[in-house]
Amino acid sequence: MMSGGSSIRALWILNPQDAVVFSRRFPTVEKRWHAACQREIDQLGDALQPLLPTDAELAVAFGERKRREGSVCGSGIRTSGSSKGSDSWVDDPITRHIISLHIHKKDKNEFILWPLVLHTKGSYYIAILPLVEPQQFKAYERLCKRNYCGSSVGEKQSLSSFLLNLPCITGAFMVAHVLGDIISGDVLDPEVIVGGSSVGGLLDSLTGSIGISGISARAKPAVAPVSTSSTSGAFVIGGATLDAPKSTSKPIDKDALRAFISSSMPFGTPIDLSYTNISAIRANGFSSADIPTADLKQPAWKPYLYKGRQRILFSIHEIFNAAMYDRDEIPDSLSISGQVNCRAELEGLPDVSLTLSGLKDAHVEVLSFHQSSQVSEHGDDKQGLMFSPPLGNFCLMHYQALRGLDPPVKGFYQLSMVSEDEGAFLFRLRLMEGYKSPLSMEYCSVTMPFPRRRVASFDGNPSIGTVSMTKHSVEWKIVISGRSISGKSIEATFSGNVKFLPRASQRVLSLSRSVSAVRAEDDSDGEQDSSNNVMNIEEYLMEKMNNDLQAVELEEPFCWQAYNYAKVSFKIVGGSLSRMTIDPKSVSIYPSVKAPIEFSMQVSSGDYILWNTLGRCPASALPKNS
Repeated sequence: MMSGGSSIRALWILNPQDAVVFSRRFPTVEKRWHAACQREIDQLGDALQPLLPTDAELAVAFGERKRREGSVCGSGIRTSGSSKGSDSWVDDPITRHIISLHIHKKDKNEFILWPLVLHTKGSYYIAILPLVEPQQFKAYERLCKRNYCGSSVGEKQSLSSFLLNLPCITGAFMVAHVLGDIISGDVLDPEVIVGGSSVGGLLDSLTGSIGISGISARAKPAVAPVSTSSTSGAFVIGGATLDAPKSTSKPIDKDALRAFISSSMPFGTPIDLSYTNISAIRANGFSSADIPTADLKQPAWKPYLYKGRQRILFSIHEIFNAAMYDRDEIPDSLSISGQVNCRAELEGLPDVSLTLSGLKDAHVEVLSFHQSSQVSEHGDDKQGLMFSPPLGNFCLMHYQALRGLDPPVKGFYQLSMVSEDEGAFLFRLRLMEGYKSPLSMEYCSVTMPFPRRRVASFDGNPSIGTVSMTKHSVEWKIVISGRSISGKSIEATFSGNVKFLPRASQRVLSLSRSVSAVRAEDDSDGEQDSSNNVMNIEEYLMEKMNNDLQAVELEEPFCWQAYNYAKVSFKIVGGSLSRMTIDPKSVSIYPSVKAPIEFSMQVSSGDYILWNTLGRCPASALPKNS
């Protein structure tokens, strides 16, 4: 039995054109994989091919999979277009995120590369290959070949059920996400909000409190440009646009990636995935003043010791997701994803303990804690927690609440097309019903997106707020910043009509812009006859119009075919909607020190959707009662 832990065999980063722009292999981990495969051969006589592809071979295989799976089969569910051995043939939604690639070698030898943890950030694809056991690899091969559809998620023969319990999969996802943050530049610490102003992260702590200057303002290493082709990363199969990012990729910071990987997982096993910690250590090293006493062991997540005024800041931030249908046959879907962020400005290496309360009311079903935490057995409504805080802002806990939630925005949305180019709509909403002070809604807006049509005009007066329009949406601002709602609920209604440009007109406008863009790229070729250019453009427009192309690309995932919806955005401060909180009296510090404790709580909207009551809407199939 091989104990792989969270080791990584290799990783690749690909751009929208399916070209590998960065890769790293870990020979130490690869030797362990070869040894495990050899033991499997010696014991069972069943050979595995312990191979890694070249960058070119992986890029070709990735492009083939993207064209084969696409948006139709990319959901991980088997369809009539699925082929045996493909990811969708496995019939498990997890194959959207943990994929396999069929690698073709020049000597006509073929092998499967699995499991590849796939993460998309910006316009780049990040693929991480963790170390698994040969038995798990063989189990996947059997799933790829079975003729019957797979079992439901959570059952014994589900791919999800055993993959999500493997530490190597969880570790690979963590690596993929932090690499994505480095690529995009989104490596800031979790926000801690106290008294209406946000508190800086680790680099601010290092700069202001330890006396290390110039960290937060340091320049990024120079980046060599990455050559990319001008071809588009999108594919169209059977009229369905695939999942490839459409934005043009910018060069990635390869020096930052190499520096992070060599420090955080030099031999393929992650040691510390905190980018701010790694960057600070590489930039500044350690000082003799930072060495703790001999009886204290300094943890990896606290490379420097804090010095200065002492205090603890806690901030609870919740994201409320909702799909509301206003239909008897389809239940609304409500959930809260929350996290407790912390900033402990404490000298030395103290331990902090606290009690989380309200777990029963919140129906908290998922909990994950910072690596420094020690969690005791929780009671019916409370959870004890002790942790040794790192320096700067960090996320102490993630949680989810899935039941017993009361939506802060209730109501319905109706849209009916009275003609091909005009629709009548109606909103009837109630805000903050059942919520009292100190909860306060700072702002709230509702947007009607129309990505396939161009808005010409609208008419109608809301009962409260203001309305504005863009080319492809109408926005209703119900609560404006500075005019918050607190201690009461309000009713808001809005009815009216929205008119769109005729389809032929908007096609001409959209296609004219696309042709102009193409012509701008070809301006260097100045020998073509101008009259021929005009004729070519007219012919191009007529050909595209005859093919009945849509005016804009489908960037909104919900607006396929006749689906339409309104999206609600809001921000609420003064409390948590899950009712989970930290008991201030339970917070204690050891060794004891006088340090003020400050709290803040806020809730913001995630995917908060009002589906059109009069239209079609996607909904999960509900299990039938036996």
